[in-house]
Amino acid sequence: MDTKVEDPFAAEAALEPPAVQSIVGRLWMVKGMSGTMAKEWFDRRRKSIRPWATFVDQRKFSKPRNFGEVCQRVVRNLDTYHSNYTFIFLGLILYCIISSPMLLIALAVFAGAYYIIHLKSLENKLVVFGRELTQGHQLGLAGGVSFPVFWLAGAGAAVFWVLGATLAVIGSHAAFRELESSDMEDLLMEPV
Repeated sequence: MDTKVEDPFAAEAALEPPAVQSIVGRLWMVKGMSGTMAKEWFDRRRKSIRPWATFVDQRKFSKPRNFGEVCQRVVRNLDTYHSNYTFIFLGLILYCIISSPMLLIALAVFAGAYYIIHLKSLENKLVVFGRELTQGHQLGLAGGVSFPVFWLAGAGAAVFWVLGATLAVIGSHAAFRELESSDMEDLLMEPV
């Protein structure tokens, strides 16, 4: 019953030359965050993802009978399909960034500012008002430098668009997707 699904991402990772892996590893400069941590998080999400065919199966959608059933469906579906919902959220963020050239420029300005600040701090410790700048301070400084570009790019509107689109897509799926038969048995057997 357990069928092995071919991993489309494994072949791509094996094809990456060591130089590319080294560059990607250097991009994770935030203290406490490493490329392996991000890869492990992404792999955990990818392994717990439900098949997209069952996720969008139209026969499994119906109108809930009452508000209590809506609440049960939302809670159970959020628990069941949390990885699918995470990838939908990331896809909406990626769509928003790619569809707005100004946001791409703003992100490039932010990354460039942070990179320059980080390089300066490696040469000698940056001290402002008698205090050394930590990684968080460096990120804040890069954010302050790039804030006008984000403002011009309409980043605030983009954030609210992504949140609204995510809430609409995920909320409607979670509310109208029927529960699996095993979830229904758990609900019937719970004490009241």
